[in-house]
Amino acid sequence: MAGLDSGFPQIWRIWILAPRTLFLLVSGALTLIETWPGRINLDPAICNRTKIGMGLSSSLLPGHHSLRYFKTTLSGPQSRETHFIAVGYIDDTRFELFNNEAPIPRAEALTSWMEKLDPWILDGETWWFKYLAQVSRDRLNTFRAYHNQSRTGSHNYQWMCGCDVGLDGRFLHGYDDHAYDGEDYISLNEDLHTWTAANKVAEITKRDWEAAGLAEHVRNHLQSGCVRSLLRFLKYGKESLDHADPPKTHVTRHSISDQEATLKCWAQGFYPAEITLTWHRDEEDLTQDTELVETRPGGDGTFQKWAAVVAPSGEEHRYTCHVRHMGLPEPLILRWGK
Repeated sequence: MAGLDSGFPQIWRIWILAPRTLFLLVSGALTLIETWPGRINLDPAICNRTKIGMGLSSSLLPGHHSLRYFKTTLSGPQSRETHFIAVGYIDDTRFELFNNEAPIPRAEALTSWMEKLDPWILDGETWWFKYLAQVSRDRLNTFRAYHNQSRTGSHNYQWMCGCDVGLDGRFLHGYDDHAYDGEDYISLNEDLHTWTAANKVAEITKRDWEAAGLAEHVRNHLQSGCVRSLLRFLKYGKESLDHADPPKTHVTRHSISDQEATLKCWAQGFYPAEITLTWHRDEEDLTQDTELVETRPGGDGTFQKWAAVVAPSGEEHRYTCHVRHMGLPEPLILRWGK
């Protein structure tokens, strides 16, 4: 973006925390690389390592599918333009990218099956993303004004929307959530008729959107347009999306002191993202004493995760890690050193 100076943050991350706890910007995932002075671009190779979209589809039942779009709009000091990035996910697979800072801004296929779509579909996606970029820019400016902020600071607006379908391809759930400057802002409720504002400033937006009848328009899109898009994409990508890669697993030991050590159970290279790692001491479940990280993308379309417990030195043999994943014919039981 022309005019951005060195004060603009170079690294951003979107984390999906929970259905009602929206995605927060913290440094690291959607990575923006300053390739030359005054310009910031998205590096697709680094985007492969992002955690964007994690966890949203992991609760889906077998045969159910989800479509999510995560849109981030960034403004920087002394810039009249905004950087808009959109990433599309089906289930746990990132399949589409739009970056208005690309030399030729257009919808980019990120999977082999997406490349098989008729050209007019990607043209339509490009038009839609460009429209959303304008909407997002206007909303960012509005939210900034509501917060009495000047145009010289760095600000960001995040927007996630999407839908779930069941075995019969019918609509199950819809989502339309918004965050401003890394904090929850406003969300469409599960009834798809009402909004929840996260703070007093967001109450202004809530009144504006209620007066405009925005919930009805969003609901119609989620229940019809979103579902049509998801079913169309599934027609091309279902075989790829329904595959399961089992995890590669191992246990490591890390000394804390002469008396204690950390045992860490690793699972890598698995798909889909849903997985369960639990530690046991003899027959006792140690879930309450386990340090567990969120499932993370591995950069190649698969995922990784670890779980750790502290064990007394000399008693490591009593601890077992139990791994459950749909790619495994039966749960794995692991011990350190075996």
